Amino acid sequence: MTTLIKAACAACFILPLAASAQGDAERTLPLWEIGLGAAALSTPSYPGSDERESRVLVVPSVIYRGEILRADRSGINARLFSSDRAELDVGFAGALPSDSDDVDERAGMPDLGPLVEFGPRLKLRLADLGKHRRLRLELPLRAVIEARGGLHGRGYTFEPRLAYEMAGERRRWTFEANLSAVLGDRRINRHFYEVAPQYATATRPAYAADSGLLLTRLGLFGSRYLNEDVRLFGYLRFESYKGTANRDSPLHVKDGGVSGGIGVLWTFKRSAARARGADTVDPSL
Repeated sequence: MTTLIKAACAACFILPLAASAQGDAERTLPLWEIGLGAAALSTPSYPGSDERESRVLVVPSVIYRGEILRADRSGINARLFSSDRAELDVGFAGALPSDSDDVDERAGMPDLGPLVEFGPRLKLRLADLGKHRRLRLELPLRAVIEARGGLHGRGYTFEPRLAYEMAGERRRWTFEANLSAVLGDRRINRHFYEVAPQYATATRPAYAADSGLLLTRLGLFGSRYLNEDVRLFGYLRFESYKGTANRDSPLHVKDGGVSGGIGVLWTFKRSAARARGADTVDPSL
């Protein structure tokens, strides 16, 4: 895999976390900011795995607050429609790779390459709960592409998410808690759970995966500015794999998992031009 693909996957993973702390109201913020982000991450090798993947990532950080194209606290996206209560965009996300030689249950099977997800997302502001506190619903539908020996389609996921967020004055600190369920079609579930006959062993019988629930997830995210140019961020995700569509797969060995990470973002260059668009559903106050 090329360094460029690895960097792109890392940026998709870090940017939505690192960019979650913004400063003043949207109209007073720079149109763009350039910096450097670093994060230490640890996550299960795949949903239901007993092994883990840990990485230390250092990537460039670019925040852009255009009226349509945006790379900000919501990730990398193109905003197609926005109003006071609803917003539709096309966004990106990423997931870490996993080497099958490091996962006992997948020994001898193909590696799981890094995943890049993209697709439309509808965001709805459900309630304003007081100063700097909000409740919103997100409905992302994403195509999944594996970057391993080229680019390969791996199906689709749908992750309805209910999120509660709060922030301090001028967003010196932020906190978000969200609850979601990830549903996958047959192709993405096959990617994680299918055992083709040629990879079957005495302890790993052949298995045909089906579409349905991949996991349920509780996520906690936080960030804090140390000064105007440096901010810290961190997250925890508690995942449950109970009641999922492929819990009978021999590759499903654990009913729960925890992901987490901490990082820092240093901004060293900002534009003199100010952002013109307002962040409607998830405003930066």
